Amino acid sequence: MAISETTVPALITFFMGMTPIVELRGAIPYGAAAGLPLWESFWLASVGNILPVPVIMLLIRRVFAWLRKGAWWGPKIDALERRAHLKGRVVQKYRLAGLIILVAIPLPGTGAWTGALVASLLDIRMRYALPAIAVGVLIAGVLVTLATGGVIRLFF
Repeated sequence: MAISETTVPALITFFMGMTPIVELRGAIPYGAAAGLPLWESFWLASVGNILPVPVIMLLIRRVFAWLRKGAWWGPKIDALERRAHLKGRVVQKYRLAGLIILVAIPLPGTGAWTGALVASLLDIRMRYALPAIAVGVLIAGVLVTLATGGVIRLFF
């Protein structure tokens, strides 16, 4: 079975969407630059970005507790939790709308991974958090897609 010209960029776009920090903010422009249609880059990156959210929400506290046992990781985990609680102020104030806003803003330090972490630390049930995070991802995806296509400018 031969691999088509677009299979590799599509897979890379999908998996870039799954990675923390890069998420769909880097995946959509990559997919477009690699020759994928914008709509395809949008969907691949968005689905890839949403996919790890339930896993993060289910496992993050256990992973943090395990990592906290190490002298090197303990302070880093504490700092990460402090940052998540700071970002969680908007979520605490506006609950699900705040979670959507946190995820939808296409800036560093926001996104699905941060939203999942904040939702987990604030004990927001997955049945409420997952749809809110998904809506935020789709809004961010639309904004990044429009910016990548030159329709809007996010930065001056």
